[in-house]
Amino acid sequence: MQKIPNSKAKSDLKSTNFKALVNGDSTRLFVLRNTKGMEVSITNYGGRIVSLLAPDKNGKLLDVVLGFDNIQDYFAKPNSFGAIMGRVTNRIANGTFLLNGDTIKIDKNNGQHAIHGGSKGWRQQVFRGSQLSDSVLVLSYLSPDGESGFPGNVKVKVRYTLTNENALIINYESETDKSTVINLTNHSFFNLSGNPQKTVLDDILFVRAKHFTPVDSNAIPTGEIRSVSNTPFDFTVPISIRDAINSDSTHKQLAFVSGLDHNWVLDTDGNLGIPAASVYSPTSGIKLTVFTNEPGLQVYTGNTLDKTQKGKDNIPFQKYGAICLETQHFPDTPNQPTWPSVTLNPGEQYKSTCIYQFSIE
Repeated sequence: MQKIPNSKAKSDLKSTNFKALVNGDSTRLFVLRNTKGMEVSITNYGGRIVSLLAPDKNGKLLDVVLGFDNIQDYFAKPNSFGAIMGRVTNRIANGTFLLNGDTIKIDKNNGQHAIHGGSKGWRQQVFRGSQLSDSVLVLSYLSPDGESGFPGNVKVKVRYTLTNENALIINYESETDKSTVINLTNHSFFNLSGNPQKTVLDDILFVRAKHFTPVDSNAIPTGEIRSVSNTPFDFTVPISIRDAINSDSTHKQLAFVSGLDHNWVLDTDGNLGIPAASVYSPTSGIKLTVFTNEPGLQVYTGNTLDKTQKGKDNIPFQKYGAICLETQHFPDTPNQPTWPSVTLNPGEQYKSTCIYQFSIE
């Protein structure tokens, strides 16, 4: 690993609290900065965004992601805070799928199903880190053939770039020596108020999608692509999360997952110049706009957070205390042959981009 320039964090995170050994590999904290004062702290344990400082309407820097102030808390209980999800983000029904006629069985870590790459998914792995400048970090990892049951030796490289326009760009690249499946995302929990004690229910959400993929009671997609029209899932016109949910609070899809935890079918055609979604905090004035070349976006409103874990400043993570905006191919795609494929073959290169753009409104 290369030396970190300007490694002291404005967030008051201590780099020594992120040093540990995991299966012989060293964890550490990297700090990115731009000329506008923004700062992003990332650990190579799971590629996790630990802290993200963005300016509010008064020019004050606020930490707008949930996380812990030490690596041991990330070890204590399996979690997704800020992490790279791989090899396959989201759920795979029954931990099984067909690939080129072969039945692939992977690790079931969500009841009878698999989620976020299994119990040995990339959120639990140590990446090799190389900080190229104050604003650019590259993390890489070699996922061995058979890890969590997935075929192929897979090389992945994730590049984080913090621009002077207050955008965090995440570029994913991957290749394999055997046909496999790849679907990567970042699982940051955003609270744009900067106060984890305040819920995101009054935040204003926009999603450029006229359709979503409904789920069953186990949060597994049914295979249907359904219109958002006249449902609580219509965010084509910006609306507060609270108002959307209250528009039909008894809707079965909300009941299945206790809020929003669904994939939207984006109407952006993979165009990185078209905003896929945005969320705005009236409290802080911070707006987060998401751009991606992915066909889907998972929106999750922290429905299962229950105050049993405490994050930075010893503040408990509460229900609806954050929103996740996960750019992705659709959940359970390996079992849905008519959906955009996540298969990666030898000689091909997987590429995905997510841009988190911060501004004031």
